[in-house]
Amino acid sequence: MVCKFAVAAFAAGLAFAGPARAQTPLNVGIANSATDVGVFVADKRGYFKREGLDVTLSAFNAGAQMIAPFASGDLDIGAAGPAAALYNAAARGIDIRIVADKGSTPPGRPISFLLVRKDHVDSGRYKTFADLKGMKIANSAQGASANTVLTKLLKKAGLSVDDVERVYLGFPQQALALQNGAVDAAIPVEPAASAAVNSGAAIRVAGDDTIYPGHQIATIFYSGQFIKNKPDAARKFMRAYLQGVRDYNDGIVEGKLSGPKGEAIIEILTQYSVIKDAAIYRAISAANIDPDGKVNIDSLSEDLAIFASEGLIEGKVDMTRVVDMSFADAAVKEMGAYRRP
Repeated sequence: MVCKFAVAAFAAGLAFAGPARAQTPLNVGIANSATDVGVFVADKRGYFKREGLDVTLSAFNAGAQMIAPFASGDLDIGAAGPAAALYNAAARGIDIRIVADKGSTPPGRPISFLLVRKDHVDSGRYKTFADLKGMKIANSAQGASANTVLTKLLKKAGLSVDDVERVYLGFPQQALALQNGAVDAAIPVEPAASAAVNSGAAIRVAGDDTIYPGHQIATIFYSGQFIKNKPDAARKFMRAYLQGVRDYNDGIVEGKLSGPKGEAIIEILTQYSVIKDAAIYRAISAANIDPDGKVNIDSLSEDLAIFASEGLIEGKVDMTRVVDMSFADAAVKEMGAYRRP
């Protein structure tokens, strides 16, 4: 189910000179995860408004669920994992472009985790990846980018996706399913992963940075209709978004949000995200989001190959037509390459 909520606010004390001007309305889909932070910061600090954009955020369980509203024109921009559905849409001639990074997993910077129910660990039912065989494992949606993390870890254990039962739930619902015993394991992103662990329901077994190093797990993508009909707004959104991502990076110290700038970002996350506990954001590894918007095309291609091997891709996909870095490149040219303060 899609839960829509309008989120447009000026940062405290922020004012813009000059006469009022018409705002361009934009509908943006998000996954309600910590990697949405660039969008949250850009909205809270007025960067979208400054660019003349009136942004409405709509929460989805996974990027796969955004494709239909993209095709219908109900969504302009998506902020989620690049799913099999995105590539299938591209194969059918629907114009969707991956335009910027929203989260990848270099070593030491995990975004999602394999969680196993604590009672399974305590009883010895789970000891190694191989013990996942026969378990119910929650993931966000069929063909979601997080599914390739599961495929990778099962391969490490000598298993296949046919050896487990996949259950598709949104990230917050995965934590609840672990607590009530509806699933045996899950692969939620932060902060839902830490919320499940802190509840005592699950044990953190492995991060996606070790399961799938360098995984391009989340991206920003534009609909072709948006690019065609609102090219100026597409450029403006990218500038505002990258400014939000840069503010976020300014608050990261040794891989975590820390110090005055980090605390300011945590305050925004607790306001916008479904997880309201600031202590969780202080404890978790800060998601790696490139301040210049660069994406890992090799990882995207590997995900596409995994989806194809599982029979989820219906047609040929030209990755050079799907990935379009021109908006990020143009924004960086105007703003300059990111440098830590």
